[in-house]
Amino acid sequence: MAHERDLDKTGFVDNVQRMIRASSAVGGVAARMAGHKLGLRGNKANHAEELRALLGSLKGPMMKAAQLLSTIPGALPEEYAEALAHLQANAPSMGWGFVQRRMRAELGAGWESHFRSFSHEAVAAASLGQVHRAALADGREVACKLQYPGMTGAMEQDLRQLKRGLGVFSLVGSAIRQDEVYTELAERMREELDYTREASHLRLYRLMLKDVAEVSVPEPVEELTTSRLLTMAWTPGRSMKSVLAENLSQEERNDIAKALFRAWYKPVYQYGVIHGDPHMGNFTIRDDGGLNLLDFGAVRIFSPRFIGGVLSLFTALRDGDDDRAYEAYHDWGFKNISRETASVLNEWARFFYRPLMKDEVCNVEETNNPQEARKVLEKVYEGLKRTGGVTLPREFVMLDRSAIGLGSAFLRLGACVNWHELFHELTDDFSVELLAARQKEALQKARVKPVS
Repeated sequence: MAHERDLDKTGFVDNVQRMIRASSAVGGVAARMAGHKLGLRGNKANHAEELRALLGSLKGPMMKAAQLLSTIPGALPEEYAEALAHLQANAPSMGWGFVQRRMRAELGAGWESHFRSFSHEAVAAASLGQVHRAALADGREVACKLQYPGMTGAMEQDLRQLKRGLGVFSLVGSAIRQDEVYTELAERMREELDYTREASHLRLYRLMLKDVAEVSVPEPVEELTTSRLLTMAWTPGRSMKSVLAENLSQEERNDIAKALFRAWYKPVYQYGVIHGDPHMGNFTIRDDGGLNLLDFGAVRIFSPRFIGGVLSLFTALRDGDDDRAYEAYHDWGFKNISRETASVLNEWARFFYRPLMKDEVCNVEETNNPQEARKVLEKVYEGLKRTGGVTLPREFVMLDRSAIGLGSAFLRLGACVNWHELFHELTDDFSVELLAARQKEALQKARVKPVS
């Protein structure tokens, strides 16, 4: 087995070639971004497309990092963020011979005995691994997610290049400082390489959502799971893209949106846990209109105090209480901010919370219009530059990423829902103490590893 594991490591030449390509891509584009901030001439749209092409060819961790950065306000110039937001996972599948060697490395020489059938072709490919459909010896249908070889080395190389690129960009000044953003991104991405951790996240979400009938979470098969192989129950469903192509009624669209809201925000407000990757490839629609929630690599566990700050800020903005809002930012993890900076941040927060403030049925587009969002962010960014800038706390990253991803899904659905009612359904009994107790019990039962 040791020999097989050695075969799965990316060779020295492959690593050097990847490093050169990543270095060239990140270094060149970072220098251009810095030039744009200094007002130097150049075609930003063309350069952004060039970056998109380069990162798309690198695939893997660098692509995931680029996708995440594209959702963080001020992390990248607008043209770059727009181009990177549309990067798609298109890594080529491993061939059957390679898959056989990888499976042998994870489960041993007799790995086939565990399965009645195992698809030779991948049914899905992502940035870190690919998925095969199989049936166990006892007949249960499962999905086997198998990590691509050499991902640990690739991850560390890509993170070094990413840090370098952000460093060049920040040298010329930024209203939103990214130090903590990089730290958070790096730690969460490293965690995604550990499929035993992801299996514990599956157990955790099955526990937290056990009473939400419209949401399904696959059960992990622990005896066939390793750090680089995740075996879990197969959950039948159709992609959101295919479902949206049908002539859905408004009620059906609203039901999917409600299921999404509960799937994401019941864990947040009642357990302090967030699924940080809500793009449409990470859930499918059941035949009854319910939701299958998938891919639990990017999960973040928050402190109860942080969630208390999120809800305290909502209440402060609703009531026009500037003092309480200022304190809430400290609970979020914003450090050494002035009252003037907090006032600027309130502009963003009011827009962020607005769908939850109105106790009426409304379309997301009415309350979260992308064009209006861009104007709000521009205004906030200019205000932060004027007041000396701000360091984003680590906790902001996944919360912001999820909010943007879900907002996009709600817009695609054309959902028309009472978001205020859904929000209060999940938060009316909130207390920091109750959340802390629920979180502790759930983490222990799911056997989730400690987080940073």
